[in-house]
Amino acid sequence: MYDQLKIAVVIPTYKAEKHLKDVISGIPDLVDCIIAVDDRCPQGSGKIAGEMAKNDPRIVTVFHEINQGVGGAVITGYKKARELACDVVIKMDSDDQMDPAYIPNLIKPIAEGNAGYTKGNRFVDFKALRAMPTIRLMGNSALSFMVKMCSGYWNIMDPTNGYTAISKTALEKLNLDKLSKRYFFESDMLIGLNIQNTVIRDVPIPARYGDEKSSLSVRHTMMRFPILLLKGLIKRFILKYLIYDFNMGSVYTLVGFPMMFWGIFYGLFKWIENTINHVATPTGTIMLSVLPLILGTQFLIAAINIDINATPKK
Repeated sequence: MYDQLKIAVVIPTYKAEKHLKDVISGIPDLVDCIIAVDDRCPQGSGKIAGEMAKNDPRIVTVFHEINQGVGGAVITGYKKARELACDVVIKMDSDDQMDPAYIPNLIKPIAEGNAGYTKGNRFVDFKALRAMPTIRLMGNSALSFMVKMCSGYWNIMDPTNGYTAISKTALEKLNLDKLSKRYFFESDMLIGLNIQNTVIRDVPIPARYGDEKSSLSVRHTMMRFPILLLKGLIKRFILKYLIYDFNMGSVYTLVGFPMMFWGIFYGLFKWIENTINHVATPTGTIMLSVLPLILGTQFLIAAINIDINATPKK
């Protein structure tokens, strides 16, 4: 199935001295190129990959002079894969959490023409869920819902999973230089792919957890991610529902938001004003708040339903 496809694996490396050899050694022979991107790693991860290249000609090492974050490293790897004319590009982390035995499963929907982008799904295997640290499981669940809503891919279960594969066609449609270079990269990819109507498929892949340490700050992520997701949602709405297309989802959103906010803030203002003045609020004033609030909420629910049905499927 894969003989006619040139397959690459991109591995962003940062503080990966302990696991990188195992990750690269486990990559199966069906992969044609292994692109290790040393993101100014203080442990010299790129040198480790370079030494392994003496025995494995598939390995290509790229070095960053300045640390750019995981997204910047993956973008560099994607650009290198495009230079090498690769048909499918897989992204794996260097912490050995992603089992390379599942690479064929990740490639299959793309090879069969059923998807342009595939993602691992850790939430299928109950045993794997029990192995996931509790705080990480809770954080992933909350982020997953927010990413679904903002990206428009309501059909995927684990949108924050970084074990992915992308086709050459889908990769060429993306403006890589505009994508986030830090930990928002995966979510930003989804938003960009949705704007391009790329089909995404979930692939059941359990994660492996060992003694690796994440450099991701949970506090920083929870503070920054909602803001970035909101910006991404606004960007997707403007491009997909105002510029590239205009449908009833556009109408419901443009009408629903002003009505809902009017109902909330007008009602709150009148409630405070009448409370201070010890005056009963007239029924007509209450209706001027409640009716727009109800209608606005219904319009937004209808818009969300249209967005769910618009998820790229073919």
